[in-house]
Amino acid sequence: MINALGLLKERRFLPLFVTQFLGAFNDNLFKTAMVLFATYQVFNDPAVESNFNALATGLSLIPFFLLSALSGQLADSYDKARIIRLVKLAEIFIMMFGAAGLLIAKHGHTTPGVVMMLGSVLLLGVHSTFFGPIKYAILPQHLDDDQVLGGTGLVEAGTYLSILLGTVVAGWISVEAAAGLVIIVACVGLLAGRQVPPAPRMGPMLAINWNPFTASWHLIRQTMHIKRLFLAICAISFFWTIGAVLIVVFPPLAKNVLTADERVASLMIAIFSVGVAIGSIIINSMLKSHISAKHAPASVIGMAVCVVAFSIEARFWQPAAPGMLYGIWDFISHPQSLIVLGTLMAIAITGGMFVVPLYAFLTTTVTKDQTARTVAANNVVNAGAMTIGALAVIAITAMGVGPADMLLLVAAMCLVAAWIARALHRACD
Repeated sequence: MINALGLLKERRFLPLFVTQFLGAFNDNLFKTAMVLFATYQVFNDPAVESNFNALATGLSLIPFFLLSALSGQLADSYDKARIIRLVKLAEIFIMMFGAAGLLIAKHGHTTPGVVMMLGSVLLLGVHSTFFGPIKYAILPQHLDDDQVLGGTGLVEAGTYLSILLGTVVAGWISVEAAAGLVIIVACVGLLAGRQVPPAPRMGPMLAINWNPFTASWHLIRQTMHIKRLFLAICAISFFWTIGAVLIVVFPPLAKNVLTADERVASLMIAIFSVGVAIGSIIINSMLKSHISAKHAPASVIGMAVCVVAFSIEARFWQPAAPGMLYGIWDFISHPQSLIVLGTLMAIAITGGMFVVPLYAFLTTTVTKDQTARTVAANNVVNAGAMTIGALAVIAITAMGVGPADMLLLVAAMCLVAAWIARALHRACD
C-alpha cells in the first residue's frame, strides 16, 4: 500500500491536490483581506464588525444551499476534470471583480467597494459549490480503496495549510498587494487544474433537474435515508456550524477582547488552520487507513473542553492600554499569549480529528457513480446549518452577547456533535 504522502508524487493525485490548495489559499486570502480591511479600516463598531463578518459568511453559503444539488448532478454526469477547468477559469474573473472592489473601497468609495467585495464572496461561493463535490468524489475514482482515507486526510490537511498561508499573507500585505495576488494565484490554479487526469462519469447519464429547490429536496431525500450517511452529514454540519461561528467571532474577539491588531487576528485564524491540518494527519495515523468514527466522540468532547478554557482565558486577558492595540510581537511576548494560542491550537487539532473520518464515510458508503451527489447533499445540509449559525451570531450579538460568551454556545454545540458521532459509531459496528 502506498503511503498517503506518497500520493503527492503521483499525477492521479498531485494536480488535484495543488488545484485545491491554490483555490483554498486564494479564497481565504481574499476573504481574510476583506474582513480585516473592513474590521480595522472601514468600521469602528464591534457589533457592526461582527455583523459584517456574519453577512459575508452567510453570502458565501447561499450558493451551497441553492446549487449543490445541481453541482452534484453535473459532477456525476460529466468528466470531473473538465468541470474543474471551467470552474478555475471562472475564478480568474471573480477575483478580478473582487480585487476591483478592494481597491475602490480603499480609495474612499466605501459603499460600492463593499458591495463589490460582498458580491465577489457570493460568486466565490458559487465557485466552491461546483468544485466542492469533485474534490472528494474524484478520490475513489483515482485512488485504490485503501488509499481513500489517506487521500481525504491529505486534501483536508492541504486545505487547512492553504488557509493558514492565505490568512497569514492577508494579515501582512497591503490591500493593493492582495488585490493583485488573488488574480495571479487564480491564473496559476487554472494551469494546475488543466493537469488533473480525466475522470469520466461512472454510471449512466442523469436527467438533470435544473430547479434548485426541488433538486435539493430530492437529493437530500435520496441520501439521508441511509442511516450512516444521515448521521455523518449531521455530524459534519454541526462541525462546520461550529467552525463558522468561530471564524465570525475571531476578528472581533482579537480586536475588542484581546485588544490586538489585524495581524494577530490573522495569526489566530492561521493557528486554527494548522491545528485542523495536524488533527487530520493524527487521526489518519491512529485509524491506520481504516474508516471509523470510534475516536470522533472523544475528539469533539475534547474540543468542547478546550473552547470553554479559551473563553475563560479571554475573560482574564490583560488588555492593552486604552486606545491601543497589541502588535504581533507585543502580543506574542504577552505573558498570557502562549496559553491562549496553545488552547486555540488544541481546539483545532481535536476538530480535525473529528471531521476527517466523516468525509471518508461520504465517499465510501455509496457507489462511485453517486459520490459527487452524496457530497453535494452534505454541502446543502452543511450550508443550511452554517447559515443558521451565522444568523445566530447576528441575533445573539444584537442581544449584547460578546465574543467570549459566544464561545460557550460553541462548546454546547460540540456536545451535540459528540452525541451524533457516538450514534454513527454504533450504527457502523
